[in-house]
Amino acid sequence: MNLLVTLGTVDAQTWKTVGIVAGILAGIALVLVIAILIVGKVFKVDVDEKVTAILENLAGANCGGCGCSGCSGFAQKLACGKGDLADCHVTSPEKKAEIAKLLGIEMKDEEPTVAIVKCKGGENANDAFEYNGNPTCAANASLLGGNKMCKTACLGCGDCAAVCPEKAIKLVNGVAEVIPERCISCGACINTCPKHIIERIPVKAPVYVACSSHCKAKEVMQSCKVGCIGCGVCARSCPHGAITMVDNLPVFDYSKCTGCLTCVAKCPRKIIYTR
Repeated sequence: MNLLVTLGTVDAQTWKTVGIVAGILAGIALVLVIAILIVGKVFKVDVDEKVTAILENLAGANCGGCGCSGCSGFAQKLACGKGDLADCHVTSPEKKAEIAKLLGIEMKDEEPTVAIVKCKGGENANDAFEYNGNPTCAANASLLGGNKMCKTACLGCGDCAAVCPEKAIKLVNGVAEVIPERCISCGACINTCPKHIIERIPVKAPVYVACSSHCKAKEVMQSCKVGCIGCGVCARSCPHGAITMVDNLPVFDYSKCTGCLTCVAKCPRKIIYTR
C-alpha cells in the first residue's frame, strides 16, 4: 500500500514537472511569435505597384547596361523619377511606350543602335611591355594604362565578351569584335571596357572608324600598323560631306552618309570598316 502511494506521488510530481516545462515552452513560443509579428510590422517593405508594373514591361535582361545592377533597380529608379527610359536599349519600343504611360512622360524617338569596337589593333598594336598578370582588361589597364603602346588600344582580354548577355562579342587576332546580328545594344560591354573604346552607332550606319587614337601620325605609326593617322583623305574624298576630322579622327554624320564606300576605298590605313 505504501509503495502504491509513493508511486502515485512520483507520477504526480512528474506530470507537474512536465506541465511546467510545457508551459515554459509554450510561453517562449508565444513570445517568439509576437516578436516575429512585431519585426515584420516594423521592417515591412511596401511593394510599390508602379515599380512592379514597370518591371513587368522591362525586357528582364538584367544586363546592367543602364547602369543599375539589374532591371529591378532600374524600375525603382524610373519610378522615383531619377532614371531615363532611354538608358535601356533592350526593352522594345512597344513596352517602353507602356512604361512611359505609367510614368506620365512623353516617350522619346529612339533610333536602333548596335555596339562597335573602335579598334582593330590587337596583334597589329605593338606592346610597350610584356604583361603576365591577371588575364583581364581591368587588371591589365590598371598597370600603366595597359601593356599596349597605344593607350586607346583594345587589350584583348575579353572582359566585354564575358559580360555580354547575348554572347555577341568574340576575340579576333587579339581584339574584341561585335557580332552585330546578336548585339542587343544593352551597353554592358560599354560600361565594362576600361579603355572606353566601345560605343553605339545607328544600326543603319554602313561604315565606322575602327580606331580611337587621337595621336599624331608619327606616334600612331610607331605604336600600331593599322591605326588612323588623321590624314583626312576620307573627309576630303566623301562626296556627301558626311565626314569631319575632329582631333585627328574622322567623325561620321550618318544622316548624310549614303554608304557609297568612297572613304573605305580611299583610306590608306584601311581602318574604315563596313558593317
